[in-house]
Amino acid sequence: MSKLGLVVGLLEDDQDMAALVANWLEEAGYAVRVFRSAGEFRRRQGGEAVDLLLLDWMLPDSTGIEVIATIRSSANGNLPVIFLTARDAEDDMVQGLASGGDDYVVKPPKQRELIARVSAVLRRHVGDSDAGESLDLQPYSIDGKRRRISVDGREIELTQREFDLANFLFRRHGRIISRDALLHNVWNLSAAVSTRTVDTHISRLRKKLDLSGENGWRLTAIYQHGYRLEQT
Repeated sequence: MSKLGLVVGLLEDDQDMAALVANWLEEAGYAVRVFRSAGEFRRRQGGEAVDLLLLDWMLPDSTGIEVIATIRSSANGNLPVIFLTARDAEDDMVQGLASGGDDYVVKPPKQRELIARVSAVLRRHVGDSDAGESLDLQPYSIDGKRRRISVDGREIELTQREFDLANFLFRRHGRIISRDALLHNVWNLSAAVSTRTVDTHISRLRKKLDLSGENGWRLTAIYQHGYRLEQT
């Protein structure tokens, strides 16, 4: 199981660089998805949600600037992105950050620095707290150690699986999470398994926790992508 179920995407066409960085990320406890082209990234994002993307500037079918522009204008527009590129001119760095990049790392990267930057960006966007720690997102309060969720102080009766699902979603609120990612991280099942069980649990959770906007939070299905829990 990856670190907190976090998945780092790596859009890099250089196989040696991709293998090296993927190995570093896996050693640090992250799951990794490697994409060789912008087209492959777009195709696979429907079923393979990532929590952060490491993005090369020069790609065989596009540029990193074009890729991040597409991301920022999509339903997954708040996806954290770190440029990982050989372009080291100050103007390039400024353009990369101005285009919506959360950070900019020049190749060849240093292992400890890259992992630290990935961790810092993830901490800002999706939280790096342990899944067993408490989380307060009014009116919801999540007690990870007791495995309880309450709404305005009223404890909601959930099954263990429902708690795991809610805990995973609340700690990644605002992010699109694919059904396959939920199967892998909550059910420990292969993506090849039917996703109907995910849809059923999502429906139950939405009703039990009133996640249709009543309490300022909405759990919605994102067509061909998965689900997103967000504040309304």
